[in-house]
Amino acid sequence: MTAGWLGCESLSDPTADTEAEEWTYSSDGLAVRGLLLRSKRRHALQPPLLYCRGGIGRFGMVKPERLVPFARLGYAVFAPYYRGYGSGGAGRDAFGGDDRHDVYRALQLLPELTGIASPLNGIPIVGFSRGAIMALLAARDCPSAGPIVVWGGVSDLFLTYEERVDLRKMLKRVVGHPVKQADAYEERSGVYWPERIARPVLIVHGTHDEQVSFTHAERLYAAMQRVGKPAAWMKLEGMGHLLPDHVRDHTIARIAEWIETCQ
Repeated sequence: MTAGWLGCESLSDPTADTEAEEWTYSSDGLAVRGLLLRSKRRHALQPPLLYCRGGIGRFGMVKPERLVPFARLGYAVFAPYYRGYGSGGAGRDAFGGDDRHDVYRALQLLPELTGIASPLNGIPIVGFSRGAIMALLAARDCPSAGPIVVWGGVSDLFLTYEERVDLRKMLKRVVGHPVKQADAYEERSGVYWPERIARPVLIVHGTHDEQVSFTHAERLYAAMQRVGKPAAWMKLEGMGHLLPDHVRDHTIARIAEWIETCQ
């Protein structure tokens, strides 16, 4: 293990068949934390999967129950908290600014952990809500990124500013004004650079999502199609941003099947 990993703390088991650890690692010289969840039923090396959380700060914080279904399917799933959050976490969450490097660094370090298999075609990334910004940036910038799942994901930050009046104050504070700092919004919006997305993308979105509108999914799919990049749909008819547990688990099983087709 390299010096990139700074420490590990065992947490209470989320379920009887899974175990959790909180790891601290170095990103841009900052101590960043993240949650690693694995099945206890390990008989071989487990394939890694990176989960990019939504929200900012305490809102949308990583919850073990979101990761349990992936671990039960055999993945060693790691979810960075992003800089500025978690006990001892340093830096500032910039909603897809320099904090993107916390995802890039996790992609580099994850295969070094004991019991993690070397990915054949990159590490799959699931980006939920705001986490889609991080996942698409990684697909653009990181050779070690594998297939990308954009789940209820933000693909056009201009549209988020337009639709989510309640988020405008935060966006202006963290990202800037969409007119004065248009470049910052484009940089965080995969619909503006689909030709640079170097991995297959699965778009998973509820048709009745009121937090990240279905229009985000439509725009991303159209952008990928326009430049001939591989993209697949998983429309969740009648579903919102958060899914009932049984729907969530079934959706994750379908996501895992799609990832397997890309490996």
